[in-house]
Amino acid sequence: MGKLTARAIVERALEIGDAEGLDAVTIRRLAADLGVTPMALYWHFKNKDQLLIGMADHLILGFGVKGGDDRPWRDRLRELVEGLVRVLRTHPCAKNVLEQVDQGAVPSFLAVWNEALGLARTAGFTVEECCLISKYLLQSAISIADAPVHFRPGHTSEEIAEIVRVKRLGLQSLPAEKYPNLVEMAGPMVAGMTADFYDSFGVDLVVSGVEALAARR
Repeated sequence: MGKLTARAIVERALEIGDAEGLDAVTIRRLAADLGVTPMALYWHFKNKDQLLIGMADHLILGFGVKGGDDRPWRDRLRELVEGLVRVLRTHPCAKNVLEQVDQGAVPSFLAVWNEALGLARTAGFTVEECCLISKYLLQSAISIADAPVHFRPGHTSEEIAEIVRVKRLGLQSLPAEKYPNLVEMAGPMVAGMTADFYDSFGVDLVVSGVEALAARR
């Protein structure tokens, strides 16, 4: 292979993390997969903590802040949240990566964090409120992307259909006079939905809350 780069290392680390979990991401494993000695990797990352920071930085760079953006703060804030949800949804290990690193040591995360704070400030919020908004947005994005919107791999289509049928019947058999809404919405409640709809509606819900608060200033 050609010259080993930090990008090649973190991209392979993310592939392993997505498929097998972060515990499987080791310097020795990466070296074997990339056809180099462990020392070649240490040239770029001295330990796994630094590797995780590199992985986080690479993830966030996928939707990083771009200069010269003069769109309204609402559009830019929505794009930040959508970008984070998209990264978390695309890479199953992303949530664990972000939770295990010192986010203040990740340059691209600092840029996004700084942007979120600035956009909230532009919307008219106080410094304290801006700090809370940035935290709520991050946690909301993680929660949205971490929630399953369909059945995990490992079930056949017939098994999934039977699971859905049993769950739907279970809700529909509840006393309608006591649980009218659960009975009425049993079908969509258990059948699942597309990730695109689930994620876009979740982002709309969260960002609209910020917009509504800003409008009351």
